Amino acid sequence: MNILKEKNFRNLMIGKFSSLLGSNMQQFALSLYVLSITGSALIFSSMLAISIIPRILLSPVGGVFGDWFDRKKTIIRLDLINGFLIGGFALYFYINGGMSLISIYVLVFLLEIVEIFFDSAMGAVIPSIMPKERLLEANSIKSMIDSISNIASPLIASSLYAFFGMQLLLIINSISFILSAILEMTIEVPKYNKEPEKLDFNNFKKDFISGITVLKKHKILVNIIGFGVFLNFSIGPLLSVGLIFLFFKVFHSTEIQYGVLTTCIGISMLLAPVIVGKKAKSMDIGKLAIQTFFAISIIILLIAFFSSNIFINYFDTTLVPMLAIGIMVCIVTLLSTIVNISLGTLLQTIVPRDFISRVGSVMNLGLLASIPLGQILFGLLVEKVSISLTIIFVGIIVLLATIYFKKPFITNEQEEESCNINFSPLKAKS
Repeated sequence: MNILKEKNFRNLMIGKFSSLLGSNMQQFALSLYVLSITGSALIFSSMLAISIIPRILLSPVGGVFGDWFDRKKTIIRLDLINGFLIGGFALYFYINGGMSLISIYVLVFLLEIVEIFFDSAMGAVIPSIMPKERLLEANSIKSMIDSISNIASPLIASSLYAFFGMQLLLIINSISFILSAILEMTIEVPKYNKEPEKLDFNNFKKDFISGITVLKKHKILVNIIGFGVFLNFSIGPLLSVGLIFLFFKVFHSTEIQYGVLTTCIGISMLLAPVIVGKKAKSMDIGKLAIQTFFAISIIILLIAFFSSNIFINYFDTTLVPMLAIGIMVCIVTLLSTIVNISLGTLLQTIVPRDFISRVGSVMNLGLLASIPLGQILFGLLVEKVSISLTIIFVGIIVLLATIYFKKPFITNEQEEESCNINFSPLKAKS
């Protein structure tokens, strides 16, 4: 935690926590509000699903812009835009006595567009202000802040919404973004951006292609993205669609039981950065990634067995298989989060700082696009076969992906770009 003594990083994290907590609280409250005015939680979830479209379309643009413009000014301006935008909708709520479904759609879409450009710039700020040997520790703190926000926001938002309603949540979120912008004004961010003399499509195309060239030059980056796509395609649907189906359709659990599980998952995500932070200097990230996902594939296959009728029917109650699967899911979440932090740090270490936004946007685009495809296929398989066979399929994908990517991630050679952190996964498949 000594890293928090550094003013730049501390103020950046406080600002991030402020805006993230406000956003998560608002999103949770909006889901309750939509449910109250429409009677359907599906409408809001579909709204969030549709909002992925601008992220897929605009991520490449956001990546180039993140490397073009001053990153400090960008995140300050975008936080202020978010603050005033949400404040405007709070005023709209006050004048009209509520929000229409259309206005909620507009708000969600506008915030998503702003977030695309903010994330591209913000993703390059931490590697710009922190030395490479401290990036793993910095990313661990960032992950911890994300987890705390994810755990705390539903608890706070539900209480505030119950007593004061939606309008107060909008006001709080507006203030949180403005507070974040004020804190960001106090940090010093080295200027690695390279703004072209003329802002036109030709320069955009040239700089976007140069970002792809960086990926091709460092094959390990291509392997990280490829590995991540396979994992998101398989594990993502299991932890979202699969868990809900298992607990409510197979085990017939209560909302309270499922709530306990999601809380435990949140705690697992909170523990991961603590473990990474303590082991940061001794971690061999290549071996860690492969060994961890090999273990995860075995655990997923065990989950498949524990969700089968053979195992469930052995007990008089579903509590035992439910508890066993819950523990294993928490372990999978813990291990996945540890590797995500580590591989994200590896990417930041290798990529030149003036290319981070472009490379990061390409990576996020691939990872993002793989999730809905995996969810669709997972849902189809559950309907056509069974949940246990579908989970076996997921486990096999993770196992095969781990075997395929083992060679580029575990090697005795080490690229120069790996710097001072003990990264061994640096010879790629050609």
